[in-house]
Amino acid sequence: IAFILLFIGNYKVLERSLIVLVVIMSVSFLLTAIITKPDLGLMLKGMLIPSFPENSMLTIIGLIGTTVVPYNLFLHASLVKEKWKLQSDLKYARKDTLISIILGGFVSMSIIIAATAISGDNVNNAVDLAKGLEPLFGNYAKYFLGIGIFAAGISSAITAPLAAAYVVNSCFSWNANLKSLKFRIVWIFILLIGVVFSLLKFSPIEIIKFAQIANGILLPVIALFLLWVVNKTTVLGNYKNSLAQNIISSIIIIITIILGFKSVLKVFELL
Repeated sequence: IAFILLFIGNYKVLERSLIVLVVIMSVSFLLTAIITKPDLGLMLKGMLIPSFPENSMLTIIGLIGTTVVPYNLFLHASLVKEKWKLQSDLKYARKDTLISIILGGFVSMSIIIAATAISGDNVNNAVDLAKGLEPLFGNYAKYFLGIGIFAAGISSAITAPLAAAYVVNSCFSWNANLKSLKFRIVWIFILLIGVVFSLLKFSPIEIIKFAQIANGILLPVIALFLLWVVNKTTVLGNYKNSLAQNIISSIIIIITIILGFKSVLKVFELL
Protein backbone atom coordinates (compact mmCIF):
# COMPACT_ATOMS: atom_id res chain seq x y z
CA ILE A 1 0.00 0.00 0.00
CA ALA A 2 2.80 2.41 0.96
CA PHE A 3 4.70 1.61 -2.26
CA ILE A 4 1.64 2.28 -4.43
CA LEU A 5 0.82 5.59 -2.74
CA LEU A 6 4.42 6.78 -2.98
CA PHE A 7 4.82 5.59 -6.58
CA ILE A 8 1.74 7.54 -7.71
CA GLY A 9 3.81 10.62 -6.87
CA ASN A 10 0.91 12.97 -6.33
CA TYR A 11 1.05 15.33 -3.35
CA LYS A 12 -2.73 15.56 -2.98
CA VAL A 13 -3.08 11.77 -2.96
CA LEU A 14 -0.37 11.45 -0.30
CA GLU A 15 -1.87 14.23 1.82
CA ARG A 16 -5.39 12.80 1.75
CA SER A 17 -4.15 9.25 2.37
CA LEU A 18 -2.13 10.37 5.40
CA ILE A 19 -5.08 12.36 6.75
CA VAL A 20 -7.34 9.29 6.48
CA LEU A 21 -4.72 7.05 8.12
CA VAL A 22 -4.10 9.51 10.97
CA VAL A 23 -7.84 9.89 11.61
CA ILE A 24 -8.31 6.09 11.65
CA MET A 25 -5.30 5.69 13.94
CA SER A 26 -6.42 8.46 16.30
CA VAL A 27 -10.03 7.26 16.58
CA SER A 28 -8.96 3.63 17.03
CA PHE A 29 -6.47 4.34 19.82
CA LEU A 30 -8.83 6.80 21.51
CA LEU A 31 -11.69 4.25 21.50
CA THR A 32 -9.31 1.59 22.82
CA ALA A 33 -8.31 3.89 25.68
CA ILE A 34 -11.96 4.67 26.48
CA ILE A 35 -12.92 0.98 26.48
CA THR A 36 -10.24 0.22 29.08
CA LYS A 37 -11.98 2.67 31.47
CA PRO A 38 -8.88 4.32 32.97
CA ASP A 39 -8.87 5.90 36.40
CA LEU A 40 -9.30 9.63 35.62
CA GLY A 41 -7.90 10.64 38.99
CA LEU A 42 -4.67 8.74 38.41
CA MET A 43 -4.48 10.15 34.88
CA LEU A 44 -4.69 13.74 36.09
CA LYS A 45 -2.20 13.03 38.86
CA GLY A 46 0.24 11.55 36.36
CA MET A 47 -0.13 14.55 34.04
CA LEU A 48 0.37 17.12 36.80
CA ILE A 49 2.91 15.23 38.92
CA PRO A 50 5.00 13.00 36.60
CA SER A 51 6.63 9.94 38.12
CA PHE A 52 9.33 7.77 36.56
CA PRO A 53 9.25 4.03 37.33
CA GLU A 54 12.56 2.29 37.95
CA ASN A 55 14.53 1.42 34.80
CA SER A 56 12.09 3.36 32.62
CA MET A 57 14.49 5.96 31.22
CA LEU A 58 14.98 4.24 27.86
CA THR A 59 11.22 3.78 27.50
CA ILE A 60 10.64 7.48 28.24
CA ILE A 61 13.18 8.68 25.69
CA GLY A 62 11.79 6.16 23.19
CA LEU A 63 8.27 7.52 23.74
CA ILE A 64 9.55 11.05 23.10
CA GLY A 65 11.37 9.79 20.01
CA THR A 66 8.25 8.20 18.57
CA THR A 67 6.01 11.19 19.36
CA VAL A 68 8.38 13.87 18.01
CA VAL A 69 10.23 11.92 15.32
CA PRO A 70 13.30 13.91 14.18
CA TYR A 71 12.86 13.09 10.49
CA ASN A 72 9.30 14.43 10.64
CA LEU A 73 10.74 17.91 11.23
CA PHE A 74 12.31 17.75 7.76
CA LEU A 75 9.28 16.06 6.22
CA HIS A 76 6.94 18.69 7.66
CA ALA A 77 9.09 21.53 6.30
CA SER A 78 9.18 19.92 2.84
CA LEU A 79 5.44 19.25 2.73
CA VAL A 80 4.65 22.78 3.92
CA LYS A 81 6.80 24.08 1.07
CA GLU A 82 4.84 21.89 -1.36
CA LYS A 83 1.42 23.01 -0.08
CA TRP A 84 1.86 26.70 0.78
CA LYS A 85 3.82 29.21 -1.27
CA LEU A 86 2.77 32.66 0.02
CA GLN A 87 3.52 34.55 3.24
CA SER A 88 -0.23 34.91 3.76
CA ASP A 89 -0.40 31.12 4.07
CA LEU A 90 1.67 31.21 7.26
CA LYS A 91 -1.41 31.34 9.50
CA TYR A 92 -2.75 28.17 7.88
CA ALA A 93 0.59 26.42 8.31
CA ARG A 94 0.66 27.35 12.02
CA LYS A 95 -2.90 26.10 12.51
CA ASP A 96 -2.03 22.85 10.73
CA THR A 97 1.06 22.38 12.93
CA LEU A 98 -0.88 23.07 16.13
CA ILE A 99 -3.57 20.53 15.25
CA SER A 100 -0.91 17.93 14.40
CA ILE A 101 0.93 18.42 17.71
CA ILE A 102 -2.24 18.22 19.81
CA LEU A 103 -3.48 15.16 17.92
CA GLY A 104 -0.09 13.46 18.28
CA GLY A 105 -0.15 14.09 22.03
CA PHE A 106 -3.63 12.58 22.38
CA VAL A 107 -2.61 9.51 20.37
CA SER A 108 0.47 8.95 22.56
CA MET A 109 -1.62 9.31 25.74
CA SER A 110 -4.24 6.90 24.38
CA ILE A 111 -1.57 4.30 23.59
CA ILE A 112 -0.09 4.60 27.10
CA ILE A 113 -3.55 4.23 28.67
CA ALA A 114 -4.31 1.17 26.54
CA ALA A 115 -0.88 -0.35 27.25
CA THR A 116 -1.37 -0.15 31.02
CA ALA A 117 -4.48 -2.30 30.67
CA ILE A 118 -2.78 -5.11 28.75
CA SER A 119 -2.50 -8.29 30.79
CA GLY A 120 0.81 -10.15 30.74
CA ASP A 121 4.34 -9.09 29.89
CA ASN A 122 5.00 -11.49 27.01
CA VAL A 123 4.45 -9.04 24.15
CA ASN A 124 6.62 -9.82 21.13
CA ASN A 125 4.58 -8.31 18.30
CA ALA A 126 1.44 -6.36 17.43
CA VAL A 127 -0.76 -9.47 17.63
CA ASP A 128 0.28 -10.12 21.25
CA LEU A 129 -0.41 -6.46 22.01
CA ALA A 130 -3.95 -6.62 20.65
CA LYS A 131 -4.71 -10.01 22.20
CA GLY A 132 -3.59 -8.73 25.59
CA LEU A 133 -6.70 -6.55 25.78
CA GLU A 134 -9.17 -9.29 24.84
CA PRO A 135 -9.47 -11.14 28.19
CA LEU A 136 -10.55 -8.02 30.08
CA PHE A 137 -12.26 -5.84 27.50
CA GLY A 138 -13.54 -8.18 24.79
CA ASN A 139 -13.08 -8.32 21.03
CA TYR A 140 -13.86 -4.65 20.39
CA ALA A 141 -10.75 -3.46 22.22
CA LYS A 142 -8.63 -5.97 20.32
CA TYR A 143 -10.02 -4.88 16.96
CA PHE A 144 -9.76 -1.16 17.67
CA LEU A 145 -6.13 -1.50 18.74
CA GLY A 146 -5.38 -3.72 15.74
CA ILE A 147 -6.85 -1.18 13.30
CA GLY A 148 -4.91 1.62 15.00
CA ILE A 149 -1.63 -0.30 14.75
CA PHE A 150 -2.32 -1.07 11.07
CA ALA A 151 -2.98 2.60 10.26
CA ALA A 152 0.09 3.67 12.25
CA GLY A 153 2.25 1.13 10.40
CA ILE A 154 1.09 2.22 6.95
CA SER A 155 1.50 5.93 7.77
CA SER A 156 5.05 5.31 9.05
CA ALA A 157 5.85 3.23 5.95
CA ILE A 158 4.93 6.30 3.90
CA THR A 159 6.46 9.11 5.97
CA ALA A 160 9.87 7.55 6.74
CA PRO A 161 10.88 6.85 3.11
CA LEU A 162 9.32 10.14 1.98
CA ALA A 163 11.27 12.10 4.61
CA ALA A 164 14.52 10.40 3.60
CA ALA A 165 13.90 11.25 -0.06
CA TYR A 166 13.20 14.89 0.74
CA VAL A 167 16.34 15.17 2.93
CA VAL A 168 18.58 13.64 0.24
CA ASN A 169 16.91 15.82 -2.38
CA SER A 170 17.70 18.96 -0.36
CA CYS A 171 21.25 17.91 0.60
CA PHE A 172 22.27 17.31 -3.02
CA SER A 173 20.19 20.20 -4.45
CA TRP A 174 18.48 17.88 -6.92
CA ASN A 175 15.26 19.92 -7.16
CA ALA A 176 13.59 16.60 -7.92
CA ASN A 177 9.85 16.08 -7.69
CA LEU A 178 7.83 13.16 -6.35
CA LYS A 179 7.88 11.40 -9.72
CA SER A 180 11.58 11.79 -10.54
CA LEU A 181 13.76 8.69 -10.73
CA LYS A 182 16.34 9.87 -8.16
CA PHE A 183 13.61 10.72 -5.66
CA ARG A 184 11.98 7.30 -6.13
CA ILE A 185 15.27 5.42 -5.79
CA VAL A 186 15.81 6.91 -2.31
CA TRP A 187 12.37 6.08 -0.90
CA ILE A 188 12.37 2.62 -2.50
CA PHE A 189 15.74 1.90 -0.84
CA ILE A 190 14.41 2.94 2.60
CA LEU A 191 11.23 0.92 2.05
CA LEU A 192 13.29 -2.16 1.13
CA ILE A 193 15.33 -1.84 4.34
CA GLY A 194 12.08 -2.05 6.30
CA VAL A 195 10.95 -5.08 4.30
CA VAL A 196 14.28 -6.88 4.88
CA PHE A 197 14.17 -6.27 8.63
CA SER A 198 10.58 -7.52 8.78
CA LEU A 199 11.68 -10.79 7.12
CA LEU A 200 14.58 -11.37 9.50
CA LYS A 201 14.05 -13.31 12.72
CA PHE A 202 14.35 -10.30 15.00
CA SER A 203 11.83 -9.28 17.61
CA PRO A 204 9.92 -6.37 16.00
CA ILE A 205 9.28 -4.86 19.43
CA GLU A 206 13.03 -4.67 20.18
CA ILE A 207 13.82 -3.19 16.75
CA ILE A 208 11.12 -0.54 17.19
CA LYS A 209 12.34 0.28 20.71
CA PHE A 210 15.92 0.66 19.47
CA ALA A 211 14.83 2.92 16.59
CA GLN A 212 12.68 5.17 18.79
CA ILE A 213 15.35 5.43 21.50
CA ALA A 214 17.81 6.48 18.78
CA ASN A 215 15.25 9.06 17.61
CA GLY A 216 14.90 10.40 21.14
CA ILE A 217 18.66 10.74 21.55
CA LEU A 218 19.04 12.47 18.15
CA LEU A 219 16.11 14.82 18.75
CA PRO A 220 18.03 17.44 20.85
CA VAL A 221 20.74 17.65 18.19
CA ILE A 222 18.21 18.29 15.43
CA ALA A 223 16.22 20.65 17.66
CA LEU A 224 19.32 22.73 18.47
CA PHE A 225 20.10 23.07 14.77
CA LEU A 226 16.48 24.05 14.08
CA LEU A 227 16.53 26.64 16.88
CA TRP A 228 19.68 28.16 15.40
CA VAL A 229 18.11 28.35 11.92
CA VAL A 230 14.82 29.93 13.05
CA ASN A 231 16.78 32.71 14.77
CA LYS A 232 18.69 33.73 11.64
CA THR A 233 17.38 36.93 10.12
CA THR A 234 19.00 35.99 6.80
CA VAL A 235 16.77 32.91 6.65
CA LEU A 236 13.44 34.01 8.10
CA GLY A 237 13.66 37.78 8.13
CA ASN A 238 10.87 39.30 10.22
CA TYR A 239 9.49 35.83 10.96
CA LYS A 240 12.40 34.69 13.09
CA ASN A 241 11.69 33.41 16.61
CA SER A 242 10.47 35.77 19.30
CA LEU A 243 11.99 35.86 22.82
CA ALA A 244 9.04 33.87 24.24
CA GLN A 245 9.39 31.21 21.53
CA ASN A 246 13.13 30.93 22.22
CA ILE A 247 12.56 30.52 25.97
CA ILE A 248 9.96 27.78 25.48
CA SER A 249 12.10 26.05 22.85
CA SER A 250 15.20 26.20 25.06
CA ILE A 251 13.37 24.66 28.04
CA ILE A 252 12.10 21.79 25.87
CA ILE A 253 15.53 21.21 24.34
CA ILE A 254 17.23 21.21 27.76
CA ILE A 255 14.76 18.57 29.00
CA THR A 256 15.39 16.36 25.94
CA ILE A 257 19.17 16.78 26.31
CA ILE A 258 19.01 15.67 29.97
CA LEU A 259 16.84 12.67 29.09
CA GLY A 260 19.05 11.80 26.12
CA PHE A 261 22.21 12.01 28.23
CA LYS A 262 20.69 9.78 30.90
CA SER A 263 19.60 7.32 28.22
CA VAL A 264 23.13 7.10 26.82
CA LEU A 265 24.48 6.46 30.34
CA LYS A 266 21.83 3.77 30.81
CA VAL A 267 22.90 2.06 27.58
CA PHE A 268 26.53 1.97 28.76
CA GLU A 269 25.37 0.50 32.08
CA LEU A 270 23.64 -2.32 30.21
CA LEU A 271 26.73 -3.17 28.14
